[in-house]
Amino acid sequence: MILNFLFDFFLLMGVSIILRRNVSINQLLKGAFFGGLSILFLFLKINSLELFLLKIIISIVMVILSFGYRDIRYTCKNLFYLYSASMILGGFLYYLNVEFSYKQEGIIFYHNGLSINYIVLLVFSPIILFIYVKQGIYLKNNYSNYYQVNLNFGNNRVLHCNGFLDNGNHLVEPYHHNPIILIDHRKFIYDINEFKMILVPISTASGTTLLECIRIPEIEIKGIGKRKNILLGIMKENITIDGIDVLLHTKVMEESYV
Repeated sequence: MILNFLFDFFLLMGVSIILRRNVSINQLLKGAFFGGLSILFLFLKINSLELFLLKIIISIVMVILSFGYRDIRYTCKNLFYLYSASMILGGFLYYLNVEFSYKQEGIIFYHNGLSINYIVLLVFSPIILFIYVKQGIYLKNNYSNYYQVNLNFGNNRVLHCNGFLDNGNHLVEPYHHNPIILIDHRKFIYDINEFKMILVPISTASGTTLLECIRIPEIEIKGIGKRKNILLGIMKENITIDGIDVLLHTKVMEESYV
């Protein structure tokens, strides 16, 4: 039961950090204690389906005790991250236990009497969860700013791009103050001489330079809508953000901008 309690506490702590629930340790302890009681149900005469449903109910009560109840969406999100963390930690635990608890001779595996459940839980679990939490926070903070973007150049010329909302991009064209989005030069497959070019002075780390821009009739940001009066700046440098072709301007995300 102590092993189960610690396991559940680490999981709830990871969920709390990723989702920034800002709950007290006492609440997490309550949820973990209730989860630890689930070990007692192994002694009941119930079938596998009943045990599975019982575990689902226990998980729901755990997240409500730990994070409170606001609505179904809030609770389901807490539950999803709890199961995600549980599968990752449980998978590592199972793998390491098999690796160290069983010996192999040919295709035959047999138990050698050494179980590392306690060692893994107390030593490796915090490390595994730390990596999971760190990656979860990174994904939550960064991949939520990813958007599918279609750049319409007219004459049936459309570029399908992956865009990233760059909060540091405040570039505007100096005359009409239209926002400028930036595209990686490797993604821009057209001849820039086919378009009317606009040179916009910008400041960089190496000084002031001119950014080659073109005005495109329309862009479409999936989940946001269509935007017009946009300038597209062709970057000479490569965009280093994973999988990104276009850096979006904060202004184009506003509902008032059309």
